[in-house]
Amino acid sequence: MIILGIESSCDETSIALLNNNKVIKNIVASQIMHEEYGGVVPEFASREHMKNIQKIVDRTFEGIDIKLQDIDGIAVTYGPGLMGALLVGLSYAKGLAYTLNKPLIGVNHIEGHIMANFLDHENLTFPFICLLVSGGHTQIVYVKDFGKYEILGRSIDDAAGEAFDKAARIINLGYPGGPLIDKMARNGNVKFHSFPRAKIKNRPDDFSFSGLKTSILYLSKQKGNNWIQENLKDVCASYQEAIIDVLQKRVFTIAKRRGVKKIVLAGGVAANSRLRYVFTEISKKNNSDIFFPSLEYCTDNAAMIARTGLELLKRNKISSLNISAVPNLRLIN
Repeated sequence: MIILGIESSCDETSIALLNNNKVIKNIVASQIMHEEYGGVVPEFASREHMKNIQKIVDRTFEGIDIKLQDIDGIAVTYGPGLMGALLVGLSYAKGLAYTLNKPLIGVNHIEGHIMANFLDHENLTFPFICLLVSGGHTQIVYVKDFGKYEILGRSIDDAAGEAFDKAARIINLGYPGGPLIDKMARNGNVKFHSFPRAKIKNRPDDFSFSGLKTSILYLSKQKGNNWIQENLKDVCASYQEAIIDVLQKRVFTIAKRRGVKKIVLAGGVAANSRLRYVFTEISKKNNSDIFFPSLEYCTDNAAMIARTGLELLKRNKISSLNISAVPNLRLIN
């Protein structure tokens, strides 16, 4: 089956073509315009999606023998995400589905991130524990089977990716914060400053990163910007380590308790080089199997949406043309 994937939940316009598990094309257009604002401006994001989506679809079919009429289904993100951004992709997908008389498959963006691992690891099987860690979500999910999920831990405030982005703004590093802090931290001292590792009373498996963000704000005010810039690599390394330390402790504690030996990472923060190293080393010590998506499938992309759509179409789970965008869509309702 050939699936056309469409992703427009935030600030990436992405179109992909998938033939069973083989990615034929996966084009991602990132909106760099948001850098000067230090974050995504929803109205600007929607406009860019509208301007780019047809151009990217045209590029997707260039130089290949597959035509738009040959696809078997159209998979599109319908949530969670920014309402205006979601509507651009969803409306475009509905128009295609109606015109071509092809099945429309609404995809949960969160589920897409989990399924991204199957693009690289065809030997990956259920069940497993997934750490879904991105700018908008931080969850530990027990994945029993496709469509069967149990949330074991979650952030009660900021997501891990959000904690990276906010810290980068505080120390004037730029946007997006996660990749910039990762790059800056590579030659830094992870023990330079002791940032807090929050524990939530009576909720040992959940996360809280708002206090960590506040601590780097106080450090910046106390020491001054000049001191921060002089010690930037070490500040970034020790701040990043605090986030990763909390993530790995929660994940491996839960995995041990559940007796699960397969750990899967998903989401934009799964691209973090230090996180990948730490999780790999601990997995070796625990005799666990660790799975990461390729870097191109960590951040928002249409290939993961197409892969999820493939599973849904196999199960004949087709969406109505009346499907609505759901900005606050959850993995489990």
